[in-house]
Amino acid sequence: MNLASNPMGWMMRYDAAVLDRQYNNRELVPDWADYLARWKRDSQEARLNWPCLLDLPYGESITQTLDWFAPATTGLAPCLVFLHGGWWRSLDKADHSFIAPPYVARGVHVVVVNYALAPGASLEQIVGDVVQALAWVWRRADDFGVDRNRIVLAGHSAGAHLAAMLLACRFDWYGADLPPQIAAAALAISGVYDMESVRRTPFLQRDIKLTQQSARKLSPMWLPAAGPAPLVLAVGSDESEAFHTQARLMHRHWPQASKPLVVPQTHHFSVLEGLAHPGSLLHGRLSDLLGLHKAPSVAAEDDALLASAR
Repeated sequence: MNLASNPMGWMMRYDAAVLDRQYNNRELVPDWADYLARWKRDSQEARLNWPCLLDLPYGESITQTLDWFAPATTGLAPCLVFLHGGWWRSLDKADHSFIAPPYVARGVHVVVVNYALAPGASLEQIVGDVVQALAWVWRRADDFGVDRNRIVLAGHSAGAHLAAMLLACRFDWYGADLPPQIAAAALAISGVYDMESVRRTPFLQRDIKLTQQSARKLSPMWLPAAGPAPLVLAVGSDESEAFHTQARLMHRHWPQASKPLVVPQTHHFSVLEGLAHPGSLLHGRLSDLLGLHKAPSVAAEDDALLASAR
């Protein structure tokens, strides 16, 4: 079956055995544990070396917390809100603090969000958590010095799905004090946007427990955007064809979605690390979304600050 030439045929077929192979990244990347260990180690260093407020509650549940990394700047500054992956059932914000330093060094607030995990929480609850978290950031923007017009989302894997869902969320329906769409833009890395494919994937469905109705409701591919915010799609060149197909289909169905950005020589885990590396393709794209257009001399000073903190 040629997935590249006939992506819709594959999505319509939803072959369970194919999906199990294509979505099981820990089987596809033999040294996946090395990446998670490095993320954890680098994240611990980031929390030690950069100013941050940890485990701020955005709701009443023990899982509804976020970490806030604040830049040493005066006036209003942009804010990056990061949503981690793990197939909605694993990992933690504490594993992803390593994303923050290069952006904090350039005057950006970075918020890393936790949310409830399956199977203890339904996907509806998980989406509700990130909606609540983003509303919390918006409402406290003045307290932290955040420019409400420059709140940008980034998400990886399950977090990419959640970022797209947040662009589809009508926040003015959630709270009368909120605008229709909060985020100015989003970068979605290696996401799944048609949840019917997850419902048909045995190793995921055991924990996610989607119905046909909930899969449709929670598929950003089939939802209208709440506003004009652009959605930048990215996928690693060496990822399974399923992730490339998902990105192509999202681009096809969402006018606000970019043509997928294929990151060379990266798989499902290594693609994320580019966010933390100034000069990389993804770091540059996210910097554009955040409006970081500094003169070369200023950018060099930021890089020197980042290097001294390591």
